[in-house]
Amino acid sequence: MSVQARPEQGAGSYPSSPTVRSAWRSARGVVLVGVLVVLVSAVTLLILPDRGPQRRLDPDDTSLVGSGALAALLRERGVTVDRVDSAATAAERAGTGDRLLLITDATYADESALARIPGDRLVVGNLPALSTLAPGVRVTATDVRSRDRDPECRLPAATAAGSAYLGGLSMTGPRGTTGCYPAGDGHLLVSFPNGGGVTTVVGDGSFMTNQRLSEGGNAALALNLVGSAKAVTWLVRPDDPPPLDLAGERGRSLEDLMPGSIRWALAMAVIALAVTAFWRGRRLGPVVTEKLPVVVRAAETVEGRGRLYRARRARQRAADALREGTIDRIVPRLGLVAGAGRHEVVTALAARTGLDPQELIAALYGPPPADDAGLVALAGHLYSVERQVSEL
Repeated sequence: MSVQARPEQGAGSYPSSPTVRSAWRSARGVVLVGVLVVLVSAVTLLILPDRGPQRRLDPDDTSLVGSGALAALLRERGVTVDRVDSAATAAERAGTGDRLLLITDATYADESALARIPGDRLVVGNLPALSTLAPGVRVTATDVRSRDRDPECRLPAATAAGSAYLGGLSMTGPRGTTGCYPAGDGHLLVSFPNGGGVTTVVGDGSFMTNQRLSEGGNAALALNLVGSAKAVTWLVRPDDPPPLDLAGERGRSLEDLMPGSIRWALAMAVIALAVTAFWRGRRLGPVVTEKLPVVVRAAETVEGRGRLYRARRARQRAADALREGTIDRIVPRLGLVAGAGRHEVVTALAARTGLDPQELIAALYGPPPADDAGLVALAGHLYSVERQVSEL
């Protein structure tokens, strides 16, 4: 503890370093608040019941994001609702007569096996396997704002329901497609024949949730689309998804996709690292540093490039740079190799963070923002996703 004399007093001294008592007086408020927060959190966890995780568009989930109410209405109308979590189980149900395949989450399912199931098919939301499950569908926008919309089409299921709460994915379909609920250059609902039945794709399943089902024509639209058959095979995410063995584009895991010479490559990398360490480690003295004529801070470089993007309104180039940088940084943390495809990145990221694959594919591979506010929001969302990956 240092002692310093007061200039106005010839004698006497006072401590210049904080004492234990003064440190406690300044920090006791923060400590007491922290203890109170911990106690309240502990009591809340002990008193409140464990409701378990919410499962979006799950027929057995009674939370706001679930679809338990829709499943109950279907059963009251005599429609059999079979909840399945794999393509193999869905294929077994397909041979039991008039049946509709409802796909709300195909993250852990084999999309090729699902595409081979005959009959009518209803695909909900922007799934990673949309191109396989609904061939010919082209996405025009992935972030259409959800609101009540009129059908403006001749599809009986939509015209009978009227206004419904739709948004999300805007699409165009192949020849012979009927599009309803127009948005931009596409429609939020498209329906077309698939050879063995009819394929219908809706951009978002919010109108089927327990929260929105009772509003407007949401219930009528959901019952008309899902209750068109005597039985429904409802594909959802597994309750206990496999942590590592995720189905790829052809049902292969990450280990199967690795080349056979990976061991030799690793051995050569270790040898090269050892040689480099031996070469660079034999120094006779410290490295001689040389002053640069001009030192430019990294923050100034970033700001300058940002001003150039803004002056040229290059939002697409800026969004691509943000997305590529995020993907390059999170791919090694997900255990993927450089250059991994869109399906592998979204599947592994959804399994790692628990986020909605539709939200991830829109953030990482969606269209460019329409304005500067959208670009700022995209940057914040990408930072949030990357931070979740780094913290797990």
